Amino acid sequence: MSSLSNIIEQYLNKLIQQSGQKKVEIQRNELAEKFDCAPSQINYVLATRFTIERGYVVESRRGGGGFVRIVKVPLNTGEMDLLSEVISLVGDRISERRATAILARLLEEELVTPREVAIIKACLGRNVLRIGLPARDQLRANILKSILMVIFKHSK
Repeated sequence: MSSLSNIIEQYLNKLIQQSGQKKVEIQRNELAEKFDCAPSQINYVLATRFTIERGYVVESRRGGGGFVRIVKVPLNTGEMDLLSEVISLVGDRISERRATAILARLLEEELVTPREVAIIKACLGRNVLRIGLPARDQLRANILKSILMVIFKHSK
């Protein structure tokens, strides 16, 4: 059975798809009531599943008329724009979790293949990069950026 976080994520993604505008506004408390959970559970889903690495911007306004707006941000289509956007997301260091989120977004946008993602993940795991932090996250960022530059250079 799916976890509550997965169910809430699927529900929100469905709302975004149905909106036609790639965005949705929700009331955090109403959503918590719908799923019979605490508003903090909604916050957790928003913070972990709707990140910029996964292609989302979340705006939140608290208070009586407060809302949460989730916007699916399209990647730039120009090859150089896209490459610089991804390089910027990776930065000087990156955790394994953030790297995986970026790869999932690139796969969703069909910019990399499942095979490429599997190979990249195999290169970036902490079981392969057996050095301490923060050097491991810096090395991971350098490897990820190098691999993605090669993939983008040789794509279509």
